Amino acid sequence: MFTLIELPYANDALAPVISAQTLQFHHGKHLQGYVDNLNKLIADTPFEDMWLEEIVRQSTGGMFNNAGQILNHNLYFIQFGPAATVAKAPTGALAEQIVKQWGTLDAFKVEFESKGVTLFGSGWVWLSAQEDGTLVITQESGASNPVTEGLKPLLTFDVWEHAYYLDYQNRRAAHLSALWQIVDWKVIEERYM
Repeated sequence: MFTLIELPYANDALAPVISAQTLQFHHGKHLQGYVDNLNKLIADTPFEDMWLEEIVRQSTGGMFNNAGQILNHNLYFIQFGPAATVAKAPTGALAEQIVKQWGTLDAFKVEFESKGVTLFGSGWVWLSAQEDGTLVITQESGASNPVTEGLKPLLTFDVWEHAYYLDYQNRRAAHLSALWQIVDWKVIEERYM
């Protein structure tokens, strides 16, 4: 059985980028719903004893949607921290790869945000790594996750309206731009290793 992940920060710790109210709904209610739904769907099936990533790789329909949204949200929430405490830029191999592929961190951010803004409907924008360390930015609709394409997910921004509508209304671009203030690049580096 799966449980709701505990956040490593208080509900108001990401404000004003993500308000306590948004976090309470997004994590405490929305994600909890996916956890509850998945637990019902996997009961007494071969999926009951699988890791979350395996369920995402092997399932379809409602089971895939709920498992995918749990995996996506877990990666999303854990990559953040209070603005005053997070590492503001990547270092080491990840920083080198970003510069190699995009020229600068700022150029990478521009392309990443653009992919989030231009994703039609609801979904996720991802930075992922291929087996050789090459980085790719992908747009994933619905509950999809790059693990289904053999990629290693590193960084994600949620572009479902529930992630930003209470704080930003229809200003998706403003929300995506603000998220950089709370991304902890140390977490992203650890995922890249």
